[in-house]
Amino acid sequence: MRASRLVSLLLLLQTRGRMTAHQLAEELEVSVRTIYRDVESLHEAGIPLYGDAGPAGGYQLLAGYRTRLTGLSANEAEAMFLAALPGPAAELGLGSVMAAAQLKVKAALPPELADRSGRIQERFLLDAPGWYDDGDTSPFLPAVAEAVWNQRRIRVLYRRWTEPTEVERTLAPYGIVLKTGKWYTVAESAGRTNTYRVNQILELTALEDDDSCFERPEDFDLTAYWARQVAEFRTRLIQGDALIRLSPAGRQRLAEVMAADVVKAVEATAEDDHERAGWVKATVPIESLTHAHGQFLALGAEVEVLAPEPLRERIAETAAGLAKMYGF
Repeated sequence: MRASRLVSLLLLLQTRGRMTAHQLAEELEVSVRTIYRDVESLHEAGIPLYGDAGPAGGYQLLAGYRTRLTGLSANEAEAMFLAALPGPAAELGLGSVMAAAQLKVKAALPPELADRSGRIQERFLLDAPGWYDDGDTSPFLPAVAEAVWNQRRIRVLYRRWTEPTEVERTLAPYGIVLKTGKWYTVAESAGRTNTYRVNQILELTALEDDDSCFERPEDFDLTAYWARQVAEFRTRLIQGDALIRLSPAGRQRLAEVMAADVVKAVEATAEDDHERAGWVKATVPIESLTHAHGQFLALGAEVEVLAPEPLRERIAETAAGLAKMYGF
């Protein structure tokens, strides 16, 4: 712990220049007395570090004492800092590790690249969860991540949709995926590879016996597996088509309330509606009558469902019920 703090102290001075003992203590979350001891240790190790007293004083390294990281272009340095996600890293238990790694890299960059990477952090923020969802609360996420990294099996009590809803599984987790703020682990269990929602793990035990280690298949590609899963999931969702009539305002709002495949379908199939000026007719995919009913109601009077008839009837019944409720 102390060795790590000494490195962090050195890198802070290398990155920011002159800093007082109080500033260092606040940054490293230790006492000022601890900073004094750490500085003395760095002196004894031969680090060219000196301090000045007074209001404008502080500690700093001799000019030129820095390690330069070569081989990174400006765009590469910017991309590296843009790709770092502090929220997900913290959820994985790697928040402090990521911060330390960024500090080390920034300290090693030439000044012009360090300035550019700093601007990236100041001006770009990646927020993974959706607007109406704060993401998962996954207390076992760090333990799953550790099992993935160390290739050790875990025993879990898992909650699923079908009966029995709570089942015990021994998992060999191959990887972890973050999708719209939700964490999933791809794991082998009883010879089959499946996807498990991490926040549906109710209990977890890390196995320590000789048989708990597993070999990850050399040909397993997490990115390719996930792409197949997403494609299959979308295919399973689509259960039919609907013919709709859409107003200009409805067409503008479409992307706010509908999935991307619906928006694309409108663009691909839209034809002018000769009965209503400015309106279009289009054929769009639907998941189910219930799901489509809720989605189309979100557009209000800016959309009319022409087919299938059961969906049109459902929406008509809802509209009649609303009119009665409001006294029309």
